[in-house]
Amino acid sequence: MRLLVTGAAGMLGTRVVADAAARGWDAVGIDLAEADLTDFAQTEAVVAEIAPDAVVHCAAWTDVDAAEEREDLALKVNRDASANVAAAAAAVGARIVAVSTDYVFDGTLTGRPYVESDPPAPIGAYGRTKRAGEEAVIGHNDDHAIARTAWLFGAGGKSFPDTMLRLGADRDAVAVVTDQVGSPTWTGHLSPALLDLAAADAVGIFHTAGAGQCSWHELTVELYRAAGLQTTVNETTAAEFQRPAPRPAWSVLASERDETPRLPPWQQGLAGFLTERNGS
Repeated sequence: MRLLVTGAAGMLGTRVVADAAARGWDAVGIDLAEADLTDFAQTEAVVAEIAPDAVVHCAAWTDVDAAEEREDLALKVNRDASANVAAAAAAVGARIVAVSTDYVFDGTLTGRPYVESDPPAPIGAYGRTKRAGEEAVIGHNDDHAIARTAWLFGAGGKSFPDTMLRLGADRDAVAVVTDQVGSPTWTGHLSPALLDLAAADAVGIFHTAGAGQCSWHELTVELYRAAGLQTTVNETTAAEFQRPAPRPAWSVLASERDETPRLPPWQQGLAGFLTERNGS
């Protein structure tokens, strides 16, 4: 398998390149230094030169709050670059696996997780641009897999657990929201799932998030317990902890498709993250 990974300098892309190489695949990673993916000519040229069998498209605008003020730029990265990568992959006969997000949903569902057939209804700029990216990939490459994930964390990038560990080391107490619930996902679990999708034949949307659900507060409590921190985790709400961008209150993901790679529970992901972070 000759694999191209976009966004290869990022938290997820770095992991995908390493995991693909560990499988014995011929993995090539690119980032901004190699091509501006919002420029179709550059994208077409670099994809044609690499001539991959499949592309895992990790490159994205991921700053949720900044997207509210710079939606036009977020749209260029999340929609236009996705269209360019998908079209360039199709031109060389390559499959594309594009990473998307739980933020394509509005968070109003109750009683069960979101599955692939639930209609998207993003409530913020980030979610709108990622949904536009999904549609662009679907429209430009018939051999596609859209891998929606949630609450991503891992080594080599900014993530919620990293932030909370830093705060927990410096403070006696922290306040974390209880009214946002999702499916935390470790890059060490998501990356192999993306590679499995790259090697598969099934087409469409796949929900690839850590199994189970928790609030940010519950995630922090488990993180501190596993890390041996005694920091008190107080409860707060999203309304009290105001952010520029709206977040879906409920964005738990599950799959209704047999072909979807199943990820381990989020608690196992957290344990793997801590082991990796501690270098043990």
